[in-house]
Amino acid sequence: MGIATINPTTGETLRTFEELDDMALDRKLGKAAAAFSRWKRTSVSERTQPLAKAVEVLLAERERLARLMVEEMGKPIAAARSEVEKCAWVCRYYAENAERFLADTPVETGDARSFVRNLPLGPVFAVMPWNFPFWQVFRFAAPGLMAGNVGLLKHASNVPQCALAIEEVLLQAGFPEGAFQTLLIGHRKASKVLGDPRVVAATLTGSGPAGSSVAALAGKLLKKTVLELGGSDPFIVMPSTDVEAAAKVAVAARNINAGQSCIAAKRFIVHRTVYARFLEGFLDELSKMKVGDPMSEETTIGPLATQSIRDGVAQQVEDAVQKGARVLTGGTGVGDRGWFYAPTVLTDIPKDARAFSEEMFGPVASIFRVEDCDEAIALANATDLGLGSSVWTEDPFEQERFVNELEAGMTFVNAMVASDPRLPFGGVKRSGYGRELARDGILEFVNRKAISIASTGSGSRSDTE
Repeated sequence: MGIATINPTTGETLRTFEELDDMALDRKLGKAAAAFSRWKRTSVSERTQPLAKAVEVLLAERERLARLMVEEMGKPIAAARSEVEKCAWVCRYYAENAERFLADTPVETGDARSFVRNLPLGPVFAVMPWNFPFWQVFRFAAPGLMAGNVGLLKHASNVPQCALAIEEVLLQAGFPEGAFQTLLIGHRKASKVLGDPRVVAATLTGSGPAGSSVAALAGKLLKKTVLELGGSDPFIVMPSTDVEAAAKVAVAARNINAGQSCIAAKRFIVHRTVYARFLEGFLDELSKMKVGDPMSEETTIGPLATQSIRDGVAQQVEDAVQKGARVLTGGTGVGDRGWFYAPTVLTDIPKDARAFSEEMFGPVASIFRVEDCDEAIALANATDLGLGSSVWTEDPFEQERFVNELEAGMTFVNAMVASDPRLPFGGVKRSGYGRELARDGILEFVNRKAISIASTGSGSRSDTE
């Protein structure tokens, strides 16, 4: 249908939007370039003021923004409020730390003065997904704006009101016109934006094919990119841990946002000696999850965001069953309208099943039994994705092995994987490259310029590159 708000709870189309035509898009790109020419000259302390104000705006508008998420992509209202609060957190974090992150780094070279200075690049194009429609954008926008760049957002086509609301929040906070703009465009015009010489870099969170497409065009044009392309995160349980506690966290880690999270635990790899206890605890905790209306405060699992996502998850489960997997609970849609899917547990999954190697973007847990640490690591790494990983063990030797040997951008020990402004976020293998958040995130889109200032007459050198 193009750019539209379709309520996933009912399947009803609530609002449609016209895509920007070429002339309107060109005006916005020109506006971004003009805004950058002014914004890059501001000091970091000047940029801090509107970002700190954004914290206030987000918290004041929390209920309205949360309801937009419920309406457009089905996030339960309590989780939606928490997402807005997390956006306020990342704004506060960079308002408080950006000046330190961006400060000149002295380098001893023997010259009078040498240092590295971090300077902004220009307009950065952000292609963002629907599953955390505010958080994913703010974790790019907060460091990007503080670095002195300006942002152009192409959000997912099913969350246009969230996209427009983000621009409104930043304008209300005091960022200048053109510093951050939402572009209501489809995929074809996204290539036009990336190819425009006024756009200097791009960041994308999304699917592998989308990331490959952006990376290919950006590589041809020699433009910097950061890609986060999803994951099939392992959740490993070893005998030395508190198995019941691990099972309880495992259910939350799998079913956050109805399982529609790139860092949700998806493959549960459990040592044989505690497999039965873990499975019992997992099923007991899962039975407490409530599927239903996302506007209800009691709901823990809302609908999947689109009909195609719900149907895709169902097809993956059906494929696994046909090839020999067992469904211990769930495995079906819920209700006669909307895009709900029951929390599901799969075991005995054969290697040729799609569920063995593909990312499952819904409330479906794949549970595997392993003999030892070696087999757990081998199974965890038996995927071309490598975003997050969660390991449950009290054994220091095992902890060290998992930290060093798991092929992932993040490993959390005795905790579920979570994005945190204080920690770099990103993956390896086909989960993408580059990092968001923390100091690493703000330095992804800067010119780390080497400066050497010598005394007059001492600057000539005979050495070559």
